[in-house]
Amino acid sequence: MLVVSTSNSSHPLFQALKELYARLIPIQRVNIARHPNRPTFLDHVFSITDKFVELHGDRAGYDDPAIVTGIGTIDGRRYMFIGQQKGRNTKENIQRNFGMPTPHGYRKALRMMYYADHHGFPIVTFIDTPGAYADLKSEELGQGEAIAHNLRTMFGLKVPIVSIVIGEGGSGGALAIGCANKLLMLENAVFYVASPEACAAILWKSAKASPKAAEKLRITAPELCKLQICDGIIPEPLGGAHSDPAWTSQQIKAAINETMDELTAMDTEELLKHRMLKFRKLGGFQEGVPVDPKKKVNMKKKEQTVRSTSKAELEGEVEKLKQQILKAKESSNKPPELALKDMIEKLKKEVDHEYSEAIKAMGLKDRLEMLKEEVSKVNSWDQLMNHVIMDKIEKLRHEFNQSLSAAPNYTTLKYKLDMLKEFSKAKSLSEAATLKQEVNKKFNEVLARPEINEKLEALKCEVQNSGSSSFLDLDQGLKDKILNMKKEIELEMINALESLGLDVEVVKSNAKVLSEQTSLSVFKNKVDNLNEEINKRIENVVNSSELKNMIESLKLEIAKAGKKPDIESKSKIEAIQQQIKQRLSEAISSSELKGKHEELKAEISEAIESSAGTDGSLQKETKYEEPRLEINLGANRSFS
Repeated sequence: MLVVSTSNSSHPLFQALKELYARLIPIQRVNIARHPNRPTFLDHVFSITDKFVELHGDRAGYDDPAIVTGIGTIDGRRYMFIGQQKGRNTKENIQRNFGMPTPHGYRKALRMMYYADHHGFPIVTFIDTPGAYADLKSEELGQGEAIAHNLRTMFGLKVPIVSIVIGEGGSGGALAIGCANKLLMLENAVFYVASPEACAAILWKSAKASPKAAEKLRITAPELCKLQICDGIIPEPLGGAHSDPAWTSQQIKAAINETMDELTAMDTEELLKHRMLKFRKLGGFQEGVPVDPKKKVNMKKKEQTVRSTSKAELEGEVEKLKQQILKAKESSNKPPELALKDMIEKLKKEVDHEYSEAIKAMGLKDRLEMLKEEVSKVNSWDQLMNHVIMDKIEKLRHEFNQSLSAAPNYTTLKYKLDMLKEFSKAKSLSEAATLKQEVNKKFNEVLARPEINEKLEALKCEVQNSGSSSFLDLDQGLKDKILNMKKEIELEMINALESLGLDVEVVKSNAKVLSEQTSLSVFKNKVDNLNEEINKRIENVVNSSELKNMIESLKLEIAKAGKKPDIESKSKIEAIQQQIKQRLSEAISSSELKGKHEELKAEISEAIESSAGTDGSLQKETKYEEPRLEINLGANRSFS
């Protein structure tokens, strides 16, 4: 066997071994913690103590060899040592029950804890067990009660307690002697609620997945330090504690001395509080912090229970709000906006609840959930446009619409839906009236400015002095002054409207209007016919199954994206919108419609030219279309 001395750190083989052990995966550390030659509790105790006397029995008829207790001294200090003991071979393991204590073992440990507390001995526990022994006899003797009694008692002991995991610490069997002020772990020790093999068998139905389970459980010393479960890591020699047991024991001795110096400086009250807070802070939970979407994928969605309001109760609330709105109208006051908003939100929830109840009553809930799941798994627009999915959506929607009137809550649903529409309309009208007042107020403010008034009065005087009866009779210089004044007022009004947070667009006509002698009534029928034909083309495209599918897909994609869509969702939505626009554009861009449009355009141009002068410009009888302000207030709303 080739042995590499740790003192020769420059040896290539040592360096290779060092790099190998620096990159151990969790399951490899588990195997090192279970190594048959790994030093046991008694190995460490005999190595670090000056004197050690073992104490036996639980004073209830049995001495469990899986737990060893005794009094020992380190550098003149007396401690109570309690530890789980494994064997080195099959015979010893059978004698020690593979380090798995019975209730007698935990009661022996409890007796020694009371003894140490009475005499003021600090307690040091060594954890090295796959778990408490779980046979029928142990359960009959109260295994769970014995562990629970130890947990409760350890939190009330008035002496310092230090626990050291020297191998593997499994579940409640380890915790029964592990409720300490400080929990230390050897570098390659593990501490877990279930062994990797047991976890793999439960979650992945195969013990072969134990490497994956060991990684997910986060059972190694570095991981547990990050979680603040472990308070410190005791280093091991290269290759594990079994490669140099004496050196490992000395590291444990130094850690005990250092930790006990810190704990013995505390008074009793501070010591108990320190132990309690160590366990109270475990988990690091935070309230009000958003959950990472990746972690939230498989989380069960919170079910929001909506208390359905009875029709009679809702009618009373609706009637009360209507009376408030009528009183506001009579007194020329603003309608109660807050109450209106609250009612709309309440009605939305009520309508959603009634729709859900109707779906349940019609037996469509399972199909809807399956369809939602199927749509949520769709990764691309092409898959969403798959005729199979679209047919399922269309079929379910058709079936729902057909059966809705037969739903037991249809009357209530219809009433709530009608109320929602009525109050939404009232809210829109209220907002429009408020906005109109604000716009008029801004216009009046602009026109009331002294500099604007002075210029308008001066311009009026010039027009009166000219003696002209109409704008057309004015000379070109005066006309230019009037147009410049209009532009100035227009700019001031635009600035005023933008201060209200409105998007303002100035729409200017590039065409000049026909003279008073030229009437457009000749072309009215032709324009109406062309518009009607264009509208029919658009209607046919909109009613086509292809565009309907696109619109439904757009709705689904917007619903999936939510209020804050990511980049991928935005690109999908924009792609669908572009396709819809393209289909509508193709419908009105046919060669036939283009021809009719060009022909009508030429006729109108000819009529304009016939009323113009030889230089091609409109003269005396020409009047101009004034620029128009268009204010965008949101989707489907404008103020001109």
